[in-house]
Amino acid sequence: MQNREIKKRRTFGIISHPDAGKTTLTEKLLLFGGAIQKAGTVKRNKAEKTATSDFMEIEKQRGISVATSVMGFEYLNHKINILDTPGHKDFAEDTYRTLTAVDSVILVIDSVKGVEEQTRKLMQVCRMRHTPVIIFINKMDREGKEHFDLLEELEKELNISVRPLSWPIGIGSTFKGVYHLHKHKLNLYSANKKSISEDYIPIQDLADTKLDEILGEKASNTLRDEVDLVDSVFEPFDVSLYRSGYLAPVFFGSAINNFGVQELLETFIEIAPEPQGRATDTRFVEPDEKKFTGFVFKIHANLDPKHRDRIAFCRICSGKFERNTFYHHVRLNKNLKFASPTSFMADNKSLVEEAWPGDVIGLYDSGNFKIGDTLTEGEIMNFVGIPSFSPEIFKELENTDPFKTKQLEKGITQLSDEGVAQLFTQNPGNRKIIGTVGELQFEVIQFRLLQEYGASCRFRPMNTSKANWVSSEDPEVLAKFLYSNSSKIAYDKEERPVFLAGSQWDIDYALGQYPKIQFHETSEWDRAEISA
Repeated sequence: MQNREIKKRRTFGIISHPDAGKTTLTEKLLLFGGAIQKAGTVKRNKAEKTATSDFMEIEKQRGISVATSVMGFEYLNHKINILDTPGHKDFAEDTYRTLTAVDSVILVIDSVKGVEEQTRKLMQVCRMRHTPVIIFINKMDREGKEHFDLLEELEKELNISVRPLSWPIGIGSTFKGVYHLHKHKLNLYSANKKSISEDYIPIQDLADTKLDEILGEKASNTLRDEVDLVDSVFEPFDVSLYRSGYLAPVFFGSAINNFGVQELLETFIEIAPEPQGRATDTRFVEPDEKKFTGFVFKIHANLDPKHRDRIAFCRICSGKFERNTFYHHVRLNKNLKFASPTSFMADNKSLVEEAWPGDVIGLYDSGNFKIGDTLTEGEIMNFVGIPSFSPEIFKELENTDPFKTKQLEKGITQLSDEGVAQLFTQNPGNRKIIGTVGELQFEVIQFRLLQEYGASCRFRPMNTSKANWVSSEDPEVLAKFLYSNSSKIAYDKEERPVFLAGSQWDIDYALGQYPKIQFHETSEWDRAEISA
């Protein structure tokens, strides 16, 4: 039973630079899976049709994705779990953490713009983890870069070998469809076709004169020449190289017009890996182990603004999860039972009785969870490799409505629990300092505090460029250091001291004065050292 359920599952993330069409592709995959009946749009002037995976109010207004959405559906007797990630660089933390919870990735490339900055950074993370990647080159209905130039750019910029498994016929105004190299069939394009197309034409031999009748002699000859060139330039597709993260199969299409999407989905199911094992600080966990394990990679408050809920997203790594069963929370060293675990279709949730490796479930949380927490059936271990980040921008939070002080305190605490930002408190005065890796996060925090908690605020810039967590093996030295540097010391949510530096000079000077003090760039330094 367990092995059968594992083999059925495919859990992957969709990543891209902003505006490459990632959210549109996600919706078209959901359409093919029958999970939704009508695609939305992320255009701001059509707020009533916002994208299924963009469920936060600010996402609907801004037309960008700023939080990871989790969606599941059944297709061809497989359970598909999609994690749609934010594209904007200011929310890369959320994407990086999400990549720890998936077994493979679909990378969306804009055929007009090619490889962009955020694409390179995301691929670096995938290569570091040897995550299998499928590339979908989108927007073939627009005038973009020449096909072979794009493939060369992908290999050079992303440092990965590629192998086309579908091939476009023309581009922009001459785009006629895609030819599935892997399955030898043709799918013809017509603009603005919003329904799902299954009008495939089998073409076993490109020399067949039937191709000339369908496409015209010029387009047919171009297709034949280009496919010959593909076969001569690129090595045959090797699924083992793909699953090892060294070879990326490439598909071409137009997500907004449902073109190339079905070829992508069906090939993905065929070649993508089933749920994989995960490393912990004590051993490697295999998915087919009988005992349940899982880890929290994301926390989100107020998925439903009408109910002040807080949900921890848990990736199941091994065994079988069952509702109303006690599981051990390793960090807190206590057992917890979950009466209402949920599965997701963006903001729509349904009760889960059981779940298997590869699944992502939502656990209603009253404040027990932090990102990176591990659940087991009693074994003491922690899953590793979930990144934490040192903030780069620091601002003081100012309350602009003293009557809503409690709401502001609760809101900023919950948002920092989600990993949207890091919260530091400085005394005297109980000053709240917010640290982020991008400016846009402050806008999102301000918006969500007002919309979800009724608390208004503003942010005051600070002369701080770096936060370092402070420790020492000598408690007296630590106490003396904290006292003499009190104007630069704040405390995180766990009451751990943090040195707020204006420049590298401040750090060097402090270390020169107190050589027995250690500085750490992330809040998880203690866990990182244990796992090492």
